[in-house]
Parts: sequence; structure tokens; C-alpha cells
Amino acid sequence: MNDSNNALQTNKPIVTEILKLGGALLFLAGIVFFINTMPSELNDQHTFLIISAVIGGYMALNIGANDVANNVGPAVGSKALTLTGAIFIAMIFESSGALIAGGEVVSTIKKGIIDPALIKDADTFIWLMLAALLAASIWLNIATFFNAPVSTTHSIVGGVLGGGIAAGGFGIANWAVFGKIAASWVISPVLGGLIAALLLYVIKRSITYQDDMLVAAKKIVPLLISLMIWAFSTYLILKGLKKIWKVDFIMAASIGSIFSLVVYFITRPLIRNAAENLDNSKISVNALFTIPLIFAACFLSFAHGANDVANAVGPLAAINDVIAHGNIVKKAAIPLWVMLIGALGLSLGLALYGAKLIRTVGSEITELDKMRAFCISMAAAITVIIASQLGLPVSSTHIAVGAIFGVGFLREYLKYSDAKRIEEIREQHEHLDPEKTEA
Repeated sequence: MNDSNNALQTNKPIVTEILKLGGALLFLAGIVFFINTMPSELNDQHTFLIISAVIGGYMALNIGANDVANNVGPAVGSKALTLTGAIFIAMIFESSGALIAGGEVVSTIKKGIIDPALIKDADTFIWLMLAALLAASIWLNIATFFNAPVSTTHSIVGGVLGGGIAAGGFGIANWAVFGKIAASWVISPVLGGLIAALLLYVIKRSITYQDDMLVAAKKIVPLLISLMIWAFSTYLILKGLKKIWKVDFIMAASIGSIFSLVVYFITRPLIRNAAENLDNSKISVNALFTIPLIFAACFLSFAHGANDVANAVGPLAAINDVIAHGNIVKKAAIPLWVMLIGALGLSLGLALYGAKLIRTVGSEITELDKMRAFCISMAAAITVIIASQLGLPVSSTHIAVGAIFGVGFLREYLKYSDAKRIEEIREQHEHLDPEKTEA
């Protein structure tokens, strides 16, 4: 009996992986079936469109499996959300962001990394886009297998760059643009880490280092939530809604300020009432950040779905546009069926394979409580806003990982500083009772 139970336990992970693979293959088969129902007079190109759509769906699955973890990982790691709850929320808001704010057109040459005028013909362009999409998909698949969070935007940029060089030589690349993107590999994590560490230090100094933490929390937490609403509103307007409503920073920040002011007056009495039933401890203060973290996961997922769905469907939209019109364009219209492939692929990839990366981001890099997770989510939005105004290309993945390291380094530094200070006090008062020195 025990042997049979052990065999079942051993086979369970294998069965689970087979079911996941089956779900992914069923999605890709559904794409083939759907494209086959579309009318087409050009059989060869129709076959090419089927292949392109399947690879686009495969890319969307990998984006969902890898990149979405950055938005909900901190909330799961801090136990503000369960893993199942986080996946459910992310699926809803990623899909909503993709379908509502994903845009009607998309850049066919990501970030202007290559010059389309130097591409010889439409067929070469199609092969270039297909190669870029497949290369980025395979790389994301490998990264997800090894639990490595990577930038999907930079993955597709690298695919386009490599395919472009193969098609038109090194002169086709815009090396100035590539230099900015390469610089962001350093800028993104450093800026995210600094902002997250600064926010955490402010919270510690203004709340958890105070004698009466609850009194301090009643004053500071509503201000932090208000700042969060400003940051996420501005971020969402600038980045998440830019394809359907384009405004400048001043307008976005002004609208964000109105939202934040309203939320401040709503949350101040709520926080005050919630704090009345808590004891004066760090654990109690942490509990006040639970709801803000859930909202943060929703905001970030919506903005990510709106922005990064283009990484999956942009090349597919470009191929579809060339097949339909026979010419190369810098911006391609996105049919609804193309956007649906991207939205469904993101959600399904997250549901099937996203759990591993969520755990990695949420708990395996450093230990997170709700205050640290709040700072990481805030850092993601604020860093993107700052970088947008400075014209710096940044990666949300690199920001999130940098922010996690930032709060981790600050935590270790403060622990080391406290231990060193206690040791110095002991050395100066060796003649006293050790217990009195500790006090």
C-alpha cells in the first residue's frame, strides 16, 4: 500500500507537467483551427500566416509564464495574496489591459532598432519578423525553465536586431538606439533598487522606528497610499493607456494628483479605524499594507498587459499587414483576432507556468514582508515615470528585480548596523550586567 502511494506521489509532478503541456498545445491547435476558418485566396501565404500565428501564440504563452511574475510576485511573497488569488487577478487584469488599452496599431520595428528601408523585399521582412518572434519565444522558454525573470521587450528587440543584421548587414541597425537599450540593463535595476530602498527607509524612520507605531501609521500610511495612487494613476495614463489616450506628463500627473487627493481623504478615516483594533507592533503595521498591495498588483498587471502584449502580437500584426497589403510599414494595424491571441496567450501562460517565476520573484531572492513588497511595487511605477521623462528605456523586469535586491540590501545593512551598534555598547559597558546592556 505504501509503495503504491509513493508511486502516485512520484508520478504526480509528471502528470501535472503533461497536463500543462497539453493545455498549451491545445491553445496552439486552436489557433491553427481558427486561422484555417479565415478566408484566403493565397494558399502559400495563408499557410505562412498560420505558422506566424502559432509562433505569436507561443510567444504570448512565454510572456505570461515569465514576465507577469514581476507584477504579482511581491504581493505573493509578502502573503498579501495567495498564489491562486494572484494568478486569478493577473489573468483578469493582464487580459483587460491587452484588450482595452493594447492599441489599434503597433510598431513593427521594435524601438526603431533597425531601418526598414534597408530591407530588400516584403518576403525578407516576413522572414525577419518570424525569426525574431521565434528566437525571443525560445529564449523566454529557456529562461522560464531555469526560473530566470527576463525582459520580454529586450528579448524581442534582440530578435529583431539579430534578424535585421542577418537580412541587411550591420548597417541596418540603429546602434544609438541599441546603446540606450543596453544602458538600461544597468539603469533599470539600479534606479529601481535605489527608489525601493529609499521608500523602505522612509517607512522605517517614520513608522516602525517610532515608539508608538500605530499613531505614526495613522498619519503616514494614508500619505503613502495617496502617493501610490498618484504614481499608479500617472503610470497607467502615461504607459498603460498611451495607445488609446496619449497625454503629456503634466496632464497625467495632474489627473493622478486629483485621484490621490480623493483617495487620501477616503483612506485616512479607514486607516484610523483599522489601527484602533491592532496592537503596537510591526506585524500590525504590516497588515495595513495588504489592500494597497492587492491594488498595486491589479494596476501593474493592467499596465503590463496593455504594454507588453505588443511583444507577442506586434511581429504577427506586421506579418499579417504585409500579407494583406504587400508592403512594409512602420506601424501595422492590429486585428481583433491578433489581439485575442495575445491576451489569451498571456493569461494561459500565466495560469499554466507562471507559478514558478512568481515564487522566485516573491520569495527566493529575499524575504519580503508587506512593507517591503509595497516599496517594490511603488518603485516599479515611479522608476518608469522618471525614466519616461528622461527618455531612458527601462525594463519592468529589471526594475522589479533591482527593487527586490534594493530592499534586501537595505534590510541586511540595517541589521548589520544594529548588531554593530549593540556590540559597541557592550564593549563600552563591559562591567555591567549583559541583560541590562541588552535592554
